[in-house]
Amino acid sequence: MRNNELRGPMAIDTDIIPYDSEHVFEQEALYQEVMMRYHCAILEMRTKLEVLSRDMSVRYRRNPIEFIESRLKTPSSIARKLRGLGEEVSVQSMQEHLSDIAGIRVLCAYIDDIYEIARMLAQQKDVRILTVKDYIKNPKANGYRSYHMIVEIPVSFSDAVVPVRCELQIRTIAMDFWATLDHDMQYKKQVEDSEEIMRELRECADIIHQTDEKMMRLRERIHRIDE
Repeated sequence: MRNNELRGPMAIDTDIIPYDSEHVFEQEALYQEVMMRYHCAILEMRTKLEVLSRDMSVRYRRNPIEFIESRLKTPSSIARKLRGLGEEVSVQSMQEHLSDIAGIRVLCAYIDDIYEIARMLAQQKDVRILTVKDYIKNPKANGYRSYHMIVEIPVSFSDAVVPVRCELQIRTIAMDFWATLDHDMQYKKQVEDSEEIMRELRECADIIHQTDEKMMRLRERIHRIDE
């Protein structure tokens, strides 16, 4: 598993996350300031998503967003990833080389909601889409599915407007259920019958995807009847 994937549970309340560098970064004051910026980027993105959610609830009588989770990478996780990339462990280096220090996960009920949310975010003038990875249409070999976006948004502070990057993962609740179990498996050092478990997880990923698609089609049929 790569560190830039928010595969397991996130810390939802980012307000309680301290900006202590855990003695990993020498420039403590600068580290705290930069992490505060990433924190504020999360708050900005969560607000955008919540506004979209409320707007769609009123317009279409249906809320496509079930949950919003967020987290800041820990200092040790940042340092570990920088070392893995062969880069210097510093505040400047983490800003240059990492795009997932601020992470947001959006959980939806249906697959088409994922693409609708991504489309609406891309239309916002102050949201700059840097990269997109569609692991729903092109799942990973182990069965992992999710829609990933690296975005950059302007965040207004007392003395300047600063563009800040964050990673969004948009997926269905069923995809997230699978990813949480896969995350647990990835972090277990020794698991009996690990190959068999991974094979069964891969099968479950296919079943979950088929179920997601079927539920979406059933919803469409129900709505056609209402019309």
